[in-house]
Order: sequence, then structure tokens, then C-alpha cells
Amino acid sequence: MNKVMSLHDAVAKYVENGDCLALGGFTTNRKPYAAVSEILRQGQGDFVAFAGPGGGDIDMLIGEGRVKAYINCYTANSGYTNVSRRFRAFIEQGKLTYEDYSQDVLMLMLHAASLGLPFLPVKLMQGSSLMTEWGISPEKRQTMDKVPDLKCVEIDNPFQAGDKVVAVPVPRIDTAIIHVQKASPDGTCIIEGDEFHDIDIAVAARKVIVTCEDIVSDEWIRRDPTLTRIFGECVSAVVRAPYGAWPAQCYNYYDDDDKGLKEYDKASKYQDAEDAKAQLAKAAAKAQKAADAKPGDEKLAAAAAKAAKAAEDAANGTAIPETFKDFLAKYVYNCADHDALLDVLGGARLMNLKNEPHLGYSTRH
Repeated sequence: MNKVMSLHDAVAKYVENGDCLALGGFTTNRKPYAAVSEILRQGQGDFVAFAGPGGGDIDMLIGEGRVKAYINCYTANSGYTNVSRRFRAFIEQGKLTYEDYSQDVLMLMLHAASLGLPFLPVKLMQGSSLMTEWGISPEKRQTMDKVPDLKCVEIDNPFQAGDKVVAVPVPRIDTAIIHVQKASPDGTCIIEGDEFHDIDIAVAARKVIVTCEDIVSDEWIRRDPTLTRIFGECVSAVVRAPYGAWPAQCYNYYDDDDKGLKEYDKASKYQDAEDAKAQLAKAAAKAQKAADAKPGDEKLAAAAAKAAKAAEDAANGTAIPETFKDFLAKYVYNCADHDALLDVLGGARLMNLKNEPHLGYSTRH
């Protein structure tokens, strides 16, 4: 069965408003950025998102207000941003309903979803504040479709008297989106390197979109079944999307884009121009307060002057730093599709990211 589709058609058909959504990959590894960008272009949202270690992909959805509830362990562009900035800002501003689990428990929850379990008993988190501190109250949970009614509950171990275990909910995933190295038209996938939680969400989800670097024939992929990781019956759509994980890396194909991830790190500090002006004014006031507290400190005085100049330039429109909205305009909304993004990035930049076979990584990125 041929499941090959364009990215536009796959997202239009299989990503629906209000979906319980799970994204594959790990922070800056094999993240499905191309598919996320297409979701942003098409406008779907109101998602309940479950993620293992998330990255800039989910941060972009959060920053655009497409996620109504997020269940996660941590979200970061590892090595660039320790805590994703829109994710953090939206929580601090009360704009994101968020629940926090430990990474081991979250990954086991996704595995339990692939097994069809009603709930999962664990010992992990026991005795920690993750048991008692709930980001989403039981009352609010009752009002939110597809959010579990409880974060966790301690129950008796039926096989050992006096022993307690922690029961955690199992997500019911509507749509999973995964980026892989190779896929065949029938949906069979090869994942090279770490698999993370991708196989679990592929098995668990009702609908699965796979983007891939290369489409290979059904006959070719069957030559060595030991290499395949996701079987075709799980997959709804196969989309060829070279560099579909950009600016993240894709093992054996290309490294992460140092330039792109640094640009997102800086831009995502500010939601938009007004937010940049407000934050720079606040930073200038803070720097001036520090300088006033130590009048003889030349470094503090210089820092205060620099901060004041940045705030003034932003306020009068002379120099407003790039913002989250600017980044998305450049790399998402002003690009008609993923091919248009590749044209914006340019062949030389993309080729510099390519892994060198004798090393397994790029020396030029």
C-alpha cells in the first residue's frame, strides 16, 4: 500500500484541532521540525501534547498558542538553551497548562501506551515533590478533554502486603509525528542511532505521520528486517522531507545547525517587538539599580550604559532585536513549504551540515 503523501496533505488529513499530540526525537535530535512548521502554516491547534524530552519543535507550537495542555519531563535545546524560552515564559505568565513528570516515568508512560495498559505502576517519583506538587489540579483536569483525571495516586501492591506503588496514567495518543532516516512507501521505517520514544508513540497513536530523509522501495527495505524499527501497519502517511529535522540533527545524515539553534535561542527570548521593548527596559532599570548600589564600579556603570542604550534603541525603533515572531516569519510563514525553507537556507549551508562518513559528524557546521 502506497502511503506517500505531500507534507501539506499529510498534515491536513491527519492533524486535527484538539488532538492528543506526541512528537518524536529528543531535544536537538531527529525532531520533526518540517511537520511542525506545516502545522503552524495550516493553523491546527488546541493540542494536548505529551512529550519526552522536548525541544524547539514543541516550543514553537507553545509560543504560537497551539498547545492548551502540556505533559512533559523537560523541554530544552540541549547545549543552546537549558530551558526552552517560550515554554518557560508561557508557564511564568500563566498561559500554559503544564504537568511535570520525571523523565523516566514519562518515557515509561509512553511505553505503556504502546502496550495498551490502562495505567502504569511505578516506584519512581515516590517520596519526591513530583507526587505532591501538581501543575494541573484535579478540578481543572475534570474540565479538560484528553487530560488524565489524576496526575498519580499511591496504591497498594497487590502482590506484596504493606508495599505501595505509584499508579500513573497512560496517554491516549491521537497523532504521532516522527522523523526517520529511511522509510518505504508502505510505511516501514529504519531509525538509525537512538530510537528514543519514537517506536512507542508510533505503536500507540491512532494516526502516525512519518517524515524521512529518503524514501526507499518496499523491496529494498525488506532485504534486512533487523534494521527496521517501525512497521508499516502503524503508519498513516510517509513524507519525503530532506533536512526535515533542521535545525536539529539527524544521525548519519547531518549535524545540528549551530547557527540556526543559536539564532533561535536569542530570538525566542522575546515573543514580539513589544515584549522586546518591555524586557530591555526592565533590564536597563535593573542594571542601573546595580550601578547605583556601587557608584565606583566602572564595569557596572558601563553595563548600565549599554543596557540603557539597548532599551532606548528598541523603544524608538532604531534597533529592535530579532524576536520569536521574526524567526517564525523568516523560516515558517514566509516559506510556502519545506522546499522553500531549504531554498532560504541555501545549498552551501546545508552541505556544511552533512556528516562526514569517516567521522560520523560534520567538521564544518
